[in-house]
Amino acid sequence: MIAHLPVPGCCLAWSLIDLTPPWLQAPETIVMHHGIGANQDIFAGWLPALLGRYRILRFDMRGHGQSERPDSATEIDMDRLTDDLFAVMDAAGVERAHLLGESIGGTIALNAALRAPDRVRTLTVSNGAHLGASIQSVAGWHRMIENEGMAAWSAFMMRARFHDGALPPDAWRWFESQQAAACPHTVPRMLHALVGADLVGKLPGLRPPLLLLHPDGSPFIPVPVMSEFRDLVPASRLHVIGHAKHGLPFSHATTCSRLFVNFLADQTLSVLTAPAGDTR
Repeated sequence: MIAHLPVPGCCLAWSLIDLTPPWLQAPETIVMHHGIGANQDIFAGWLPALLGRYRILRFDMRGHGQSERPDSATEIDMDRLTDDLFAVMDAAGVERAHLLGESIGGTIALNAALRAPDRVRTLTVSNGAHLGASIQSVAGWHRMIENEGMAAWSAFMMRARFHDGALPPDAWRWFESQQAAACPHTVPRMLHALVGADLVGKLPGLRPPLLLLHPDGSPFIPVPVMSEFRDLVPASRLHVIGHAKHGLPFSHATTCSRLFVNFLADQTLSVLTAPAGDTR
């Protein structure tokens, strides 16, 4: 069921799925954050691996999916988008969660973990960056949307997200239609916020364990950028997934969710086997 949450400038659509068995006490929550042009349903392929053990909290960013298009007077920056994430967690009664974000959603989740580490159990970033200026080939997005419209931008983005044959035709058409339906005034504003993000100086202090999932063929974020990201955070691991582009969590949902489940299991094992007094 979709719920709606008023936030400054618009109303956000969110959903919480809890199919955990009643004997599982205090199940942990995973918060899934999509990227520009997508919506909460891109994580549908992850759900079979997660629903029996975790509660799943998802939402559509402002101007995407079933969320409202924001007014032009409300500034959109990384802190505003991070506030939206925390507002959804608060509305769902989630004090602490595993954060999973893709593309700008990963950068927002990273910003959230740096701002409020006590609210984040683990952090997973898929095809997202810690330094917006490192993101390549996006300078013409605003001009393309303005001159050719959202359908043309979406068609361009599909080639940047997926190799030919990476998706069944119906999945390809669905994703392309969702991108085309995103707010044409919000997408460039979010891109501007993303490109201006610089979290490099804060990374050595990142507390939650970090998992980086990255495609080998993203046209926007080269693999060396993610290697730098990993090297700046001691408690991290990086998986580079072959024959993938910037739509990694959608095209490779089974692979990504398996790596994610293993990562969460390792963190649980680490806590269970830590010596007394260890507060990792």
